[in-house]
Amino acid sequence: MLIPGWPSKMLPKKTSLAIATLGALLLALDIAKLARPFTLAEVLDFRPRDIPNVEPLAPIPPSTRPVTALKRPIIEPNLIDQHDDLRAFYLALWRTELGAPGAITRVLHYGDSPVTADSITADVRSLLQQHFGDAGHGFVLVAKPWAWYGHRGVEVSGKGWRIAVATQVRAKDGFHGLGGVSFEGDTGASSHVELAEDHAQMEVHFLRQPGGGVLTVEAGGQKLGEVETQGSEKQPGYQTFPLNAGAREINLSVQRGPVRLFGVSFERNTPGVIYNSLGLNGGQVQVVVRYFDKPQWTEELQHQHPDLVVINYGTNESIYADYIERYYPGELRQVIERVKAALPRASVLIMSPMDRGQRDSNSRITTVPSLPRLVEIQRQIASQMGCAFFNTFQAMGGEGTMAHWYDSTPRLVSADFTHPMPAGARKVGVLLDQALESGYRQFKAREQQSAARRESANRGSP
Repeated sequence: MLIPGWPSKMLPKKTSLAIATLGALLLALDIAKLARPFTLAEVLDFRPRDIPNVEPLAPIPPSTRPVTALKRPIIEPNLIDQHDDLRAFYLALWRTELGAPGAITRVLHYGDSPVTADSITADVRSLLQQHFGDAGHGFVLVAKPWAWYGHRGVEVSGKGWRIAVATQVRAKDGFHGLGGVSFEGDTGASSHVELAEDHAQMEVHFLRQPGGGVLTVEAGGQKLGEVETQGSEKQPGYQTFPLNAGAREINLSVQRGPVRLFGVSFERNTPGVIYNSLGLNGGQVQVVVRYFDKPQWTEELQHQHPDLVVINYGTNESIYADYIERYYPGELRQVIERVKAALPRASVLIMSPMDRGQRDSNSRITTVPSLPRLVEIQRQIASQMGCAFFNTFQAMGGEGTMAHWYDSTPRLVSADFTHPMPAGARKVGVLLDQALESGYRQFKAREQQSAARRESANRGSP
């Protein structure tokens, strides 16, 4: 684990809408001040724009059904979005809920050790996909950097890889891919991925580089093709392969080295949500600032086209009071600046850490003293920098929560009073999902009401 404040020392993360809502979606896009006006056909056409001679979708006739106003606002005290910073995310969910072809809502969730085991993120993913559709699992690493690494619905194993983690033995060039980990292998290095459910396609994330070798890709016992990683310079590369029904066992093997991989991702050809879990053991904002090559990470982010980026760090920083006051605000700002520069149209959500407990002199489990201050700094910076903020700490009960969790049956947190047990992780995942979906329903109702008022005013015009 890194010592904050020191640059290099080390210590031992469907219901479909009624047709009446379409007018509101157009209004929302208009208010968003996009570069040019959009027609309804364009709003619902999610095919790539570089394909020539594609007929636009036929316009959908307007509905005469009235829009019902909210009797009272939906209140979500733990999700702060006073400036409509989740607008891009909510608009994407709206398109997805409409069920138009290709309408996928994409989320990148960066976090620390709980997220490395897909804790919290697995439950948010499951709930959002139940409600808005399952567009695929998303990104996974090609081997286990940590024994506990894993994703729900995906089994991963690998051998022969030299693994460079941004929080540990780092890649010297700072190229750590989308997920913060680089895998380099010579001839014979391999990975096996087993999916619980069918997917339509997979994408290999690799580094194109001078002298790069060849990777063979197999699925369901059949060879899909090869990935040639030779390139004139170092740059991220991506290659997509279709997956047949029933092809759930994926094998990657280095036919000729060296080959450097960052991960693989899986998608379906259906509207829905892809919720990418991107956890780093020991993850902190300073890792992103100091050890992620900025241009490379920018390209990785842009390749994903996310609608929402969740920045969920803070647990590892929370015990360093001096660092929190002197360095943390500036480094959090830098991370946000990088994300917003790379993805100016995406929503950004700062998600606070959970409670973190420690034993006091009387052997009572109490909250780490500096954690509430870190959460407050996150809230302030989120507001100042155009980000929404989810107060996980408050949502789960605030100070002293880990004491209650540790004493509960079943136990909700491990003996370190930091890492949640599966039941605890689910509680947090449910809280985040409830906040996001509550915010979405409130956003949608506001837009419907605005559209109804606008339509009423237009009818009254001479």
